[in-house]
Amino acid sequence: MNGEQARNFDLQERLVEYAVRVLNVVEVLPDTLAGKHVAGQLVRSGTSPAANYGEAQGAESRKDFIHKMKISLKELRETLVWLLIIQSKPLVELPKKLNSIIEETNELISIFVVSITTAKKNLLSQ
Repeated sequence: MNGEQARNFDLQERLVEYAVRVLNVVEVLPDTLAGKHVAGQLVRSGTSPAANYGEAQGAESRKDFIHKMKISLKELRETLVWLLIIQSKPLVELPKKLNSIIEETNELISIFVVSITTAKKNLLSQ
């Protein structure tokens, strides 16, 4: 496996682990109207980046790759907002326990921003 393949695999694995962490947060949300609403939104946005990144790896073109990466980025940003809402409300017993997943979300957002920027530069230089 070359370096690029290893990085891609590592990011895919990291996104799957992230999705599992998001699901763990969802499972401790209260069984209230607000808790159910936020849970549904968080399940969708927090698990989507892993699947969309997987699709990006099989993209049919650079434009398709960039598009799928942008979807992952959009979903990560949405997930960040939901996590901040959960923490601010708070909808969990120990809201500060969300700090590590919020930090991971910000790191993943940064990775996607850089990847998309690089992919766009490479597309323009073709």
